[in-house]
Amino acid sequence: MKEKIKLGLWLAFALAWLGIFGGIFAISMGWIGYLPPIEQLQNPIDKYASQILASNGEVIGTFAHSGTNRTLVDYKDLSPELVKALIATEDVRFEEHSGIDFRSLARAIFKTGILQQKSAGGGSTISQQLAKMLYSPPSSNFFTRMMKKPVEWVIAAKLERYYTKSEILAMYLNQFDFLYNAVGIRSAAFTYFGKTPAELNVQEAAVLVGMCKNPTIYNPVLRPNSPLPLERRNTVFQQMQKAGYLTSAEVDSLSRLPIQISFHRVDHKQGIAPYFREHLRKIMMADKPERSDYASWQYDRYRDDSIQWEKNPLFGWCNKNRKKDGSPYNIYTDGLKIYTTISPEMQRYAEEAMREHLADNLQPALTRERLARGGDPFSTSLTQQQRDDILRRAMKQSDRWKLNKEDGLSDEEILAQFRRKTKMQVWSWNGLRDTVMTPIDSIRYMKGILRSGFMAMNPHNGHVLAYVGGINFGQFQYDMISDGRRQTGSIIKPYLYSLTMANGYSPCDQVLHVQKSYKLENGQYWTPRNTNHRRVGEMVSIQWGLQNSDNWVTAELMSRTSTKEFKRLLESFGLRGPIEEAMAMSLGTPEATVGEMVSGYTTFVNDGVRVDPLMVTQIEDMNGNIVATFAPQTTEVLDLDAASKMLYMLQSVVAGGTASRLRYAFGLDMPLGGKTGTTQNNSDAWFVGFTPDLVAGCWVGGEERSVRFNAMNFGQGAAAALPIFGRFLKKVYSDKSLGYLTGIPFRMPQGFSPCGGNTQEAEAVEVFEGEGEGTGSETPPIE
Repeated sequence: MKEKIKLGLWLAFALAWLGIFGGIFAISMGWIGYLPPIEQLQNPIDKYASQILASNGEVIGTFAHSGTNRTLVDYKDLSPELVKALIATEDVRFEEHSGIDFRSLARAIFKTGILQQKSAGGGSTISQQLAKMLYSPPSSNFFTRMMKKPVEWVIAAKLERYYTKSEILAMYLNQFDFLYNAVGIRSAAFTYFGKTPAELNVQEAAVLVGMCKNPTIYNPVLRPNSPLPLERRNTVFQQMQKAGYLTSAEVDSLSRLPIQISFHRVDHKQGIAPYFREHLRKIMMADKPERSDYASWQYDRYRDDSIQWEKNPLFGWCNKNRKKDGSPYNIYTDGLKIYTTISPEMQRYAEEAMREHLADNLQPALTRERLARGGDPFSTSLTQQQRDDILRRAMKQSDRWKLNKEDGLSDEEILAQFRRKTKMQVWSWNGLRDTVMTPIDSIRYMKGILRSGFMAMNPHNGHVLAYVGGINFGQFQYDMISDGRRQTGSIIKPYLYSLTMANGYSPCDQVLHVQKSYKLENGQYWTPRNTNHRRVGEMVSIQWGLQNSDNWVTAELMSRTSTKEFKRLLESFGLRGPIEEAMAMSLGTPEATVGEMVSGYTTFVNDGVRVDPLMVTQIEDMNGNIVATFAPQTTEVLDLDAASKMLYMLQSVVAGGTASRLRYAFGLDMPLGGKTGTTQNNSDAWFVGFTPDLVAGCWVGGEERSVRFNAMNFGQGAAAALPIFGRFLKKVYSDKSLGYLTGIPFRMPQGFSPCGGNTQEAEAVEVFEGEGEGTGSETPPIE
């Protein structure tokens, strides 16, 4: 009888093991449960954020998906203390097993499962935990949950077969979610300590490894007053002592230290060059535009997007290119490394220059004007109905209005709320400010804040070195470099003058400086106005007209060519928006972005060849393979002679014209050229300038054209936009590490004469602070 019982037990034992091994074999063959394909095990499906790198290799941001911020870290970039802490705490025999630690498993079953000892630990290895993170999503199905462990064992064993121990450790740390949008060890190290994974010391490593047990309970930021994060960190120290990584004395000393956190919440609206990063994201992920996606009145936008899709290799790059499996690239999940042209130092100088001028000078001046009008930010030329229309449109675009609409409130009820005072925070140059005001007054306040855009690029290779799309990306996300189009004013005049030079004129040729009326094709007359009333009735040179931004000289030159020819030239200079053929376009009625105008001015420095802005030099996949390279794209706009004459005249604008304050106010002594621009009623202030190796441009204005200065002492381009360029250039040339030298001259053809062999030299021009700006668009046609 005893023999039969013994035989039965052995048989049951054998059948149990046979069942276990049979089940594992069935799982490994894919007969039961889910086992990922072998290709996925060799290349685990993962979602890594793409990294954006500056020109010096610095990571300036990531493109993350669904609130994650995971970026790949190699084993060699992990702190040795981090690796020791992880192995000691999570899997002390990690180097000895092949994915399943049967000793730990038996201990977990007997002590934890049978004896209910909570401190006995679990039986999962690091490989099993990785398998769970990669391939074992939560499930409410009982049978699926029962099958999870053996499936994880099989996957863990296969991971051990296909990967080294170092690769498994790196994958585990890259996968773990440490909360606060810190997915993966790189994000966690920066978020909690402001460091890279390689820089973590033993205390910091122990905190992060301790969080691997439960990132909510043992989180020192989420639970600052709880003893649990500290106790868990000290437990990691004790495990490291047991594994032989720390001595008893070291554990005693380390355990007495408080947890020191340097918390950096990851926010993609902050950090270096946020407008640039957002623009990059939009153009790389763009879909091919379809005509049906646009209403008839949006044809120009459709045309603009189509041109970008066909011409700009970066536009829609992710959808144009395919991975080896045939699927399109995804910047959120494919772990790309995007090498950009941005210079972190120059980006910082550009942001500083904009802040210094707007916060310290322009905004206080505009605020004084606004307060003098009783707090109304809009020009006094607007009717009350026009003011009400602007405010109502802004209200209906606000989240407050939309949420109230969803709650079923009528327009009248919502308007009543907008007129009721409430506590709120409003943006200011000194940070968010607590205040009490009505929501409609907060709209008036925000409308009165000046906006700006600034971009700098290398005129020879197109590299975009600094890109500031606005004054604060967190609050004002509209990008004035690539999206915002405003009237160009007088910065478009050099394009007309270059057409004049191409048609055989020289800077020394003379025109009569008088107001004229020009007959238009429709039989009406156009009479441009002028703010420059010097030398009326005298003969003046073309150079004098450009130096002083004179409207009468410009209009006369426009009358000597055709609007169609000038429009074609404007498109060659890079203007992509709608251009209405009219004589007034010579004074700046066409609209353009800052990026288009800066690109256009590279023509004058680059021997008549315009270079498109180049933002990315190459893209690598997550394995380090180069999958794309980018070269500058150029367009020949002018012949060398016309370009050289324009380069000469634009230098004279700085030497003795409307941009002369660059010399006497900012002390800039390098070779310089440029042009100021101011549109009608000071609505838009511009400046685009250049040195032999740098072109930069700036726009300043209100969100609404009716938000503007009353007078030109602050409203003109020389006062509102030029100082940002001046401050930026002074910072750049003062930083010797950037390599910009003041003594390098502009490149000119040998034997060049601005007057084309004429013995008469271009006339000297006295320093003149006012501008002959204005589009002339308010001048009514006369019969």
